[in-house]
Amino acid sequence: MVNTKIVILDGYTLNPGDLHWSELEKLGECTIYDRTPEQLIVERAQNADVIFTNKTVLKAETLKQLPHLRYIGVLATGYDVVDIRFASSKNITVTNVPGYSAPSVAQAVFSLILATTNRVSEHNRSVKEGEWCKSEDFCYQKAPLSELLGKTLGIVGYGSIGKNVAKIGEAFGMRIIAHTRTIPEGQSNTVKFVALDDLLTQSDYISLHCPLTEKTLNLICKDSLTKMSPHAHLINTSRGPLINESDLASALQTGAIAGAALDVLAQEPPDKNNPLLALPNCIITPHIAWATKEARTRLLDIATNNLSSHLSGATINQVN
Repeated sequence: MVNTKIVILDGYTLNPGDLHWSELEKLGECTIYDRTPEQLIVERAQNADVIFTNKTVLKAETLKQLPHLRYIGVLATGYDVVDIRFASSKNITVTNVPGYSAPSVAQAVFSLILATTNRVSEHNRSVKEGEWCKSEDFCYQKAPLSELLGKTLGIVGYGSIGKNVAKIGEAFGMRIIAHTRTIPEGQSNTVKFVALDDLLTQSDYISLHCPLTEKTLNLICKDSLTKMSPHAHLINTSRGPLINESDLASALQTGAIAGAALDVLAQEPPDKNNPLLALPNCIITPHIAWATKEARTRLLDIATNNLSSHLSGATINQVN
């Protein structure tokens, strides 16, 4: 495309100011918005040949009003924010950015797991509030501490992130079991592949790493939670709607499971009345597992290369 007009609808999450858009700007006339509400999408992208979006939803009704649009670059791996069927019907190429976040998300999984074992945050807060200064003993515990050696880690979904999580779990001396649609060939014989029900009943920690589909929506619900051990912890850095949050809140309140640590919720940002927000045995972070500077740098580099390749006639990472 000559004089390609590029519009980035929601660039702030990817680049809050610590990265550079310069390589992308070399590919055309680039307009960058930190955020774009739905009612402003058409106005801002009216003349765009190329749109980049992270979480700004591009429905068919919106795409119909963008006559020049030929390319949508999703600044993420998941691309459910785009009406893929309509884009395909209008010959609009849609690309995503696979694989960029696996090391960072796997690291985040264990930051959440370790938050339940070593209780660093609670003890740091206690010390800063003066409790150690007043203690009669040289040490004290605000909550029970535990180690990961010998514990069972159940991984639901065994793609690149799941594999990274398994490797870290092995380094901690954990027993690794996994449930996946397709068992990979040539994998480590230290990972045992099991049925989902077996994973639920055997795991001390369950980490979700599967895509959101009709089959995985509410994968974790009352039925699956009742199969889990009362000392088990649920970790979700994948997609919020994998979990029925009402059922999870009930399980946490009644002690059906010991705890949960979530980086994603069904609604983001969450409603202030979400029952999970008030539960002491539920750790929640604001969808940041993917957001290390290193991962965001890879994301921007891959997204830029996606567009560059497309403009040169060799489209890569196309999802439609």
